[in-house]
Amino acid sequence: MADVVVTCNQLITGIPREKRFFKRFIAIEQNKILKVGEGDGQDYIDDATTVISLKSDEIFIPGFIDLHIHGAHGADVMDGTEEAVQTMTANLPAEGTTSFLATTITMAPQAINRAIENAVSAEKLDGQAEVIGIHIEGPFINESKKGAQPLKYIMEPSFSLLNEWFKTGKGMIKQMTYAPELSQGVEFTRFMQENGINPSVGHSDADYRTIVAAVEAGANQVTHMFNGMSGVHHREPGVAGSALLIDELDIELIVDGIHIHPEMVKLAWKTKGTDRCLLITDSMRAKGFPDGNYELGGQAVTVEDNKATLTSDGTLAGSVLKMNDAVANMLAFTGCSLEDAIQMASYNPARKAGVLDRKGSIEEGKDADFTVVNKNGEITLTFCRGKEAFRKEGR
Repeated sequence: MADVVVTCNQLITGIPREKRFFKRFIAIEQNKILKVGEGDGQDYIDDATTVISLKSDEIFIPGFIDLHIHGAHGADVMDGTEEAVQTMTANLPAEGTTSFLATTITMAPQAINRAIENAVSAEKLDGQAEVIGIHIEGPFINESKKGAQPLKYIMEPSFSLLNEWFKTGKGMIKQMTYAPELSQGVEFTRFMQENGINPSVGHSDADYRTIVAAVEAGANQVTHMFNGMSGVHHREPGVAGSALLIDELDIELIVDGIHIHPEMVKLAWKTKGTDRCLLITDSMRAKGFPDGNYELGGQAVTVEDNKATLTSDGTLAGSVLKMNDAVANMLAFTGCSLEDAIQMASYNPARKAGVLDRKGSIEEGKDADFTVVNKNGEITLTFCRGKEAFRKEGR
């Protein structure tokens, strides 16, 4: 018998090229998906089973995985506190996110180390999103493409420093954003790849030749596509052009209509294809809060009309984007199917984070991480590892 059985009219598994299913049940036992099948699952129900019947317009989908998120609801990974991480894990299920990479920003090395240590020790609480790893963004980036990364802490690649973070990270560091054109950049790329980290090119002014060399050394991703990088030019492809041309590179997309023009989102998706796109938020602590004044990496940030910028010069400073809105915007901007958008928000990120064996799709034996979306793109219900994490008011 199952602990929970959910029945639904529509199910999207998240598995590439798999179409949606109709009139299915999902049985959950001990935080795992026990069975996915046709009908109402009566064979898995007894008096102790919780039965949830979804409405006709609700769609059962895998939980979202955010590979690039700095903060939300007043908390930031760089706060380096247990309370900050738990604020994020408690609130992210409301947007359908069930796991994420805790993302740092360019700061003093000891502050980054403290944030890594804190993320590693984060307790996995029932009914909350899970920290499945760490994304180190900077400090080994190009000053000319720093964006909202604090200039004073930017430095050349340091093997010794990264080794120190490896030890602190205890295998949790999954991704690093860096600029391969810096000193020993190609060797640094190979070093990351050999140590199980996805080298992701970002905040970079590299040319095509450098990107090719980095890819040959193991680079496999580009951070927040079109932002913080050299753009496409007819005499030099730059990082953006290289990302579109080179098949081995996956691309992160902030689909908020601010960081990338909708037609450029469409161009990127049509060029790279669903399998190579990763929906992210790159959100900062103001997400979930009203417009006002906030902070990112010790810098003042102003949020107005869902746009976060450095108060000093108007530079974009992350986002306040929610993952369910990223999915809805992807549909609107590109005309892709909901199945495609879910793959880009769940399955692809799980593959990149190395957790596809237990997350990213609705399959038997995987963690019972799922969310439910209605026809308006609203999240109505989210479970994290088999426990209810969010229920829309009035549902």
